[in-house]
Amino acid sequence: MVPPIAAARAKKSGRLGAAFGPRFFLFLLLGLVWLGPAWWDARFLAGMLLWDALGIIFLAADLAALPRVEQIEVSRIWSSAPSLSVPARVAIEVRQQGKATIRAELADDVPASLCEKPPLLILRCAPGRPVRAAYDILPVERGDLRLGRISLRVQSPLGLAERWLVADVAQTVRVFPDLAEARRHTLYLMKSRQVELEKRRTRLRGYGREFESLREYREGDELRDICWTASARRGAPVTKTYEIERSQAVWLVVDAGRLLRARVGVPGLRAPLEKLDFSTSAALALAFVALYSGDRVGLVAYGRRVQQRLNAARGSGQQRALADALAQVRSEPWEGDHGLACDTLLRHQKRRSLVVWLTDLAETAAMPDVIESTMRLVRRHLVLFVVLGQPDLAQLAATTPRSPTEMYRSMAAQEMVQRRDLLLRDLHEQGAQTLQVDPQRLVPALLDAYLGIKERSLL
Repeated sequence: MVPPIAAARAKKSGRLGAAFGPRFFLFLLLGLVWLGPAWWDARFLAGMLLWDALGIIFLAADLAALPRVEQIEVSRIWSSAPSLSVPARVAIEVRQQGKATIRAELADDVPASLCEKPPLLILRCAPGRPVRAAYDILPVERGDLRLGRISLRVQSPLGLAERWLVADVAQTVRVFPDLAEARRHTLYLMKSRQVELEKRRTRLRGYGREFESLREYREGDELRDICWTASARRGAPVTKTYEIERSQAVWLVVDAGRLLRARVGVPGLRAPLEKLDFSTSAALALAFVALYSGDRVGLVAYGRRVQQRLNAARGSGQQRALADALAQVRSEPWEGDHGLACDTLLRHQKRRSLVVWLTDLAETAAMPDVIESTMRLVRRHLVLFVVLGQPDLAQLAATTPRSPTEMYRSMAAQEMVQRRDLLLRDLHEQGAQTLQVDPQRLVPALLDAYLGIKERSLL
């Protein structure tokens, strides 16, 4: 998942690719001292011209000491996979095969979503030795981002001449959801493994639909559990016994509609994040835990169309595929087609599974479409319906009004909060598990809910 190293040999920038260094102009300025005595003696004017000629000779010698353009190689090196809101470092390495030590100033063409200001680096490069310098990035946007060329200004040992170069190390890197957040929750992984061990120890029979063993028919056994082939061989009824499934299918349904475009400020970040960013990071964290637990994980991310879909599977390959898919989910400026997401899931998942639906509720007088679509899923699957709350809405509803305007605002906020609670309560009565949580506390709350479902064997 770490971007590959981008390396290229330098090329000349512009027609000439060379210029006067700052010390050359200082050299010429010192030559103007000869103008004072030249008022009384013209020979000093000739001395000034000789001084300037000497400066040109030094300039040519200094320019010749610079390495040739093709002798300079520049590389961009990534230390880790870039992920949303996680600080990282990018190193720039310069190697030159000239004869003298040079001073290089570098400017990397980096998108503003990675670095607020273009990074500027200064290196002193000895012949044949690679030299590195690094700059910090803090991604505030997921998806594929394009990094451009690196511009160099190489100065000679005396600083009289310099070359302007570019290194074509352009590359596209993928910014993933918050990978660090997913890896930090090792406690949940340990707890999840403990749940699995307890299940294997107790080996509850009669529940679930995973085949465990055969036994003789007993009064009260269901006819659908009779194994007719074994009964025919033995000449007596034989019943199948089942145990709780150790490996279930977990589907992540991520809404990318307009409601998830709302932004929430995060301490330490220069820009607020979309609710969709919190949803994708939480979905990836849950996928890591579920895959570690042995479950199969699938994905449906949708707006007006299905943006990403992955069939339920397990393994490290599925983990990478989920990270890639969630990194490319983009919010849309219109309402998501919840019915399309429901139909897609019902078409690709026939057996009962856990569906984790990450969305938000529209403030309308009618029943939201996402609620109706969830009720359709409840008939076949266990649904964990997760609503991303709005922190400022709860704060406004809890404030004591001091004026008529504040009173109307507070009453409107209370009505919206009450309506959300009522919708979630009705959905819970239909058999769905519901969760309403602030975006910044989404990951631990979602993992707690998932492990609670595993512990109680609700699936």
